[in-house]
Amino acid sequence: MAEPRQQAPRAAPGPVIELLGVCRTFTGSPPVRALADVTLRIGRGEYVAITGPSGAGKSTLLNVLGLLDRPTAGGYLLDGLDTVALREPDRAAVRASRIGFVFQEFHLLPYRTALENVMLAQIYNGTPRRSRGAAALAALESVGLGHRAGALPGTMSGGERQRAAIARALVSAPSLLLLDEPTGNLDSGNTASVLDLLDRLNAAGLTLVVITHDPVVAARARRRLAILDGRLDERAGAAG
Repeated sequence: MAEPRQQAPRAAPGPVIELLGVCRTFTGSPPVRALADVTLRIGRGEYVAITGPSGAGKSTLLNVLGLLDRPTAGGYLLDGLDTVALREPDRAAVRASRIGFVFQEFHLLPYRTALENVMLAQIYNGTPRRSRGAAALAALESVGLGHRAGALPGTMSGGERQRAAIARALVSAPSLLLLDEPTGNLDSGNTASVLDLLDRLNAAGLTLVVITHDPVVAARARRRLAILDGRLDERAGAAG
């Protein structure tokens, strides 16, 4: 018999993200400090873009924010939870229930319909089987893709595939949506469509953090930060 799924600890009210002097160093000869004393607070409903050149620390920061990696030093509160102190099963439960991920590559299974791809995310968040179809369809409808629920990814445009990926990230009703170069594989028309969708999701109250090198994508955020040599600089990324 399968072990019962770990339940995510209850969250306290407050900001979605608080990083407190976070450092991440990778061992080697010499060691590489990918994040250096990063302190960051992101409130509920914010729309934040983080920019920086290749190797600046963007991916490491995304992995820490998404609970895919632990800081070497410092603290990370997500929804008021001390994620550094959590055991791995609890971190996994928090990740599944509170964080949605959207990547440059759509990561849709080619022989599953859009609806089935969205439903796959519900396996990990403990949604009862009988509720999955309705919730997945509602997520697709929320991104304007309800009419394509039965389509296979190979028959969908790039913009539609990214919308399906966003629906999959939304189906768990996360506190935070993390997006890594979400328009990197899209043409200008589909980029504009996806950015309009992100505007609407943020207007509805969802907290968004976008990692991007594209100034067009960054310009749509309400708050912009820059990272260089593992150090976060709000002034360098601030809107003009």
